[in-house]
Amino acid sequence: MLTILGFAMIATFLVLIMLKKMSPIAALVLIPALFCVVVGKGAHLGDYVIDGVTSLAPTAAMLMFAIVYFGVMIDVGLFDPVVKGILRFCRADPLRIVVGTAVLAAIVSLDGDGSTTFMITVSAMYPLYKRLKMSLVVMTGVAAMANGVMNTLPWGGPTARAATALKLDASDIFVPMIPALATGLLFVFVLAYVLGRRERKRLGVLTLDEVLVEEPRTETVLVGAGTGTGTGAGAGAGAGTGEGARSAGGSGTGGADLPAEPEGDGFQGLDPHRETLRPRLYWFNALLTVALLTAMIMEWLPIPVLFLLGAALALTVNFPQMPAQRARIAAHAENVLNVSGMVFAAAVFTGVLQGTGMVDHMAEWLVGNIPDGMGPHMALVTGVLSIPLTYFMSNDGFYFGILPVLAEAGQAHGVSAVEIARASIVGQPLHMSSPLVPAVYVLVGMAKVEFGDHTRFVVKWAALTSVVVLGAGILFGTM
Repeated sequence: MLTILGFAMIATFLVLIMLKKMSPIAALVLIPALFCVVVGKGAHLGDYVIDGVTSLAPTAAMLMFAIVYFGVMIDVGLFDPVVKGILRFCRADPLRIVVGTAVLAAIVSLDGDGSTTFMITVSAMYPLYKRLKMSLVVMTGVAAMANGVMNTLPWGGPTARAATALKLDASDIFVPMIPALATGLLFVFVLAYVLGRRERKRLGVLTLDEVLVEEPRTETVLVGAGTGTGTGAGAGAGAGTGEGARSAGGSGTGGADLPAEPEGDGFQGLDPHRETLRPRLYWFNALLTVALLTAMIMEWLPIPVLFLLGAALALTVNFPQMPAQRARIAAHAENVLNVSGMVFAAAVFTGVLQGTGMVDHMAEWLVGNIPDGMGPHMALVTGVLSIPLTYFMSNDGFYFGILPVLAEAGQAHGVSAVEIARASIVGQPLHMSSPLVPAVYVLVGMAKVEFGDHTRFVVKWAALTSVVVLGAGILFGTM
């Protein structure tokens, strides 16, 4: 019964948010609360929620201060050269812009943190998509898939979890998988090319002068700067101070999976005259960001602590006056509240899913229904199962709860634990768009895309990317 209820709870959540019958926050809270009562454990709901909130509190703190930090970096102009450089390279060509999104997300993903990757990628690319009226779900989908493939790096999380759970060396898992993962990343680039061609066909190619045409300075400035004083809307890492804020899910008419976007909101991609620019402090801010990312990769301090210190230092140096600091914090408060609220709401979902035992029963049902004849092919079975399981549960739940069972079953049929471990990471391209991944809310929040629109667009492509990685892994003989 718990198995059926678990699948029913997940299906109900996904259907309601994709049909936009409920907001993600409301669905993440109310649906698991209802199913907790149906299961007969309503009296323990408080305990489940507290356990979930406790486990995700460090993540919420990290996201809060990371949004403030990168928001300030956007305000002071750290990413302006990146935006200008990408714009000139892309030549206002939608095809190049979509491919550039995939490449940028893959490169930034080398830091191993999805939230940071999405903040930087959206900060750089959002102005281009808005100014050219491109589909924003294409941006979020391509960025999520590129990051999902790169998330398999040994310091990215899943590979380290698999190594820990099965007591293996992370390099033994990752290195032989490089050709398969490279194939998956190449597929993402090809997919970005196809989606970019569709956008180019729909929009055409503008000249650089048409994109950089000067607009009234009362409109919104660089994404996240939050200093607009007219009717414009802030976007990205900051919410702006204008009154025209809105949520846009893309502008595509070139296919059923590209939701329509409201007509222009007066957005201006770059404003070289905004008051928050700090050109004299550019190299300080650049070095501070490099130092912060280095410290994060080297794990010198917990990530929440690093971003807390970084945000405090960035605010103090760039905006030494208290009113200016309060203004910057207020400019980014909307996104901080939206993302942290989403994380804590997700804690209710995961808390109930784990606390009631539904996730365990679902996993046992799936493993128990593997035919005996598939025993010698447990690596393939593990790879196939990793695609839905890492979408419907956390990486911790899958790698520490399910993977050891799959590995034990595989070893009974002569399949090595390292092959099972390699197969277990192929579901990551889809996992990065899971409603249980806090980073995805940073992505859709900064891009002003409805989570349901993103899900409806990306799931099929991300699942296909995972299948490509799995097929390449089998072809190259690594699993």
